[in-house]
Amino acid sequence: MQKLSIYDMDRTITKSGTYTPFLLHMVFARSPWRLALLPLVAFGFIAYGMKLIGRKGLKTYNQRLLLGGKPSLAALQPHIETFADKMIESNSYKRAIVQIAHDRAEGRRLVLATASYDLYVKSIAKRLGFDDVIGTVLEIDSDGNVLPKIIGENCYDEAKLGRIKTFLDGENLKREELHIRSYSDHISDVPMLEFADEAVATTPSAALRKTAKARGWTIVDWD
Repeated sequence: MQKLSIYDMDRTITKSGTYTPFLLHMVFARSPWRLALLPLVAFGFIAYGMKLIGRKGLKTYNQRLLLGGKPSLAALQPHIETFADKMIESNSYKRAIVQIAHDRAEGRRLVLATASYDLYVKSIAKRLGFDDVIGTVLEIDSDGNVLPKIIGENCYDEAKLGRIKTFLDGENLKREELHIRSYSDHISDVPMLEFADEAVATTPSAALRKTAKARGWTIVDWD
């Protein structure tokens, strides 16, 4: 039986979210003048609060404002690498990194499944020794430009579980032949945690802590 460990990233491995810090990192590194556009971010949150757009639309709206319409991936990559270093050095739970190493030593295949953009998650995952990344995918055009357009769904909640199942199918991994251990901090990952043989709530939100206690899931606090 093959063993997999599937980790959420933001606030599970990292202490705080990475999406907004990534965009701000890019602003300061590439185009500080875009700081003048920050007040416009509020309109996106207003539209989201009024349910005129979803999480997917909010992400791409902010991305267009702060990253630009179609920056070159080659131009972004050096800044992605410095951002990944920063996340490992100053925004990660040491106990999470220890657990990742423990799972690797157990012979587990390590999968990072996150709503964050795989554009930068891949670099973080590489530093942590993950084997696979399942993230929110941005379209990259034929000229190598990163567009403010998400391919498929934002990798969140039920959509994340769908992406995990698609990944397993693509790797010819049969669910009945796997032992899956999943880690997350947030109630939105209940579908992924229910899918696992072993669910671990890590420094969980209040809602997930309550659910984990009710279902007898392991609870660990990494802060």
